[in-house]
Amino acid sequence: MPQLNPTPWFAILVFSWLIFLAVIPPKVMAHTFPNEPTLQSAEQPKTDSWTWPWQ
Repeated sequence: MPQLNPTPWFAILVFSWLIFLAVIPPKVMAHTFPNEPTLQSAEQPKTDSWTWPWQ
């Protein structure tokens, strides 16, 4: 039965993975975000405690 012969299917598997590893990573690594993140200041904002009128 030719379906049980792993030789052509293993070669197809290996070549398809080589193509995926050669084509997809450069495309993913070349992706840039439209909005670059900005650095936030190290200062903590001053927060006031709430004044509850009913206490």
